[in-house]
Amino acid sequence: MAAVIVTIMLIPQSLAYAMLAGLPPEVGLYASILPLVAYAIFGTSRALAVGPVAVVSLMTAAAIGKLNVAGPAEYAAAAAVLAFLSGVILLAMGVFRLGFIANFLSHPVISGFITASGILIATSQARAILGIEAGGETLPAMLASLAAHIGTTNLPTLAIGLSAAAFLFWVRRGL
Repeated sequence: MAAVIVTIMLIPQSLAYAMLAGLPPEVGLYASILPLVAYAIFGTSRALAVGPVAVVSLMTAAAIGKLNVAGPAEYAAAAAVLAFLSGVILLAMGVFRLGFIANFLSHPVISGFITASGILIATSQARAILGIEAGGETLPAMLASLAAHIGTTNLPTLAIGLSAAAFLFWVRRGL
């Protein structure tokens, strides 16, 4: 039963995270299957969920967005190289037991990072819930683009998005 629940949650989540990273949605499905298989083989905790996360998606988009890649295939290749290099660095840090470095990050720094990530994620997804074509790399650019295109809001998309959000809040309060 747990596998069914994980699958139900993981599919839309991985699609959204891929789009947040600027990749095609199907890449999110690939990125969510391989970590599950690898963790099933090598993992030590039965209660840990692995897969793509929003902050990594944002950081991927920020890192690759600065490169002048020619098309979607090159963008995906750059994301794969970035993921591989990140994995190598994390593996090296694990081998050399460098996890203690995280203790030097203060709580306010981590709290500010998480808050800023939430604001960026919400702002970047506002164009999807409004059904408009808006862009921007920075928060002010995203807000300006949203304000400029607010008149082209797709009302059915907005209604479905708000209904889904209201349902999620209702279920969370009710359970």
